[in-house]
Amino acid sequence: MSSKPLFNNICVAVNGSQSSIHAAMYGILLAKTYHLNLKVVYVVDTATTKQLALSKFFVADEREVYEANLSSDGDRYLTYVGNLAKSKGVIVDLELRKGAVWSELITAADEFRADIILLGGKEADMSYTAGSSVRHSVLSASRSEIIANAHCSVLVVHKPDIEQLFKIA
Repeated sequence: MSSKPLFNNICVAVNGSQSSIHAAMYGILLAKTYHLNLKVVYVVDTATTKQLALSKFFVADEREVYEANLSSDGDRYLTYVGNLAKSKGVIVDLELRKGAVWSELITAADEFRADIILLGGKEADMSYTAGSSVRHSVLSASRSEIIANAHCSVLVVHKPDIEQLFKIA
């Protein structure tokens, strides 16, 4: 009698932080080592930009420009992760979504039938520019919501030496 593997499908949340890129590297190595399916998701946080617009933090034009910049950033990060996966011979499904980060990520994971979601660890590596303290609190809240509401296991990746491991794998 053979046992079913603990997981076949991994979903990784990428938000542009170094820790989320580390989570993606970790996911790529897991997918390569154990022949798993990998999906990487970047969510443009339109829920927060909508709230900021409602609170008059943004005017409509600024919101559209900001969301377009976030979409462009998301495409860039997904391309980067796609190239990392390709360098290790791993096929990856890349997806850019828009909405509330936590609910969009959970929906993407459910649609992919993910057995596990990987999240980046500490976000202390984010540089504090205009609006980044808002972004940091949104990311922390999103992580808590993902952990509380996901329909599969969630692993927060704390692997400071992942870049070295990735190079030699």
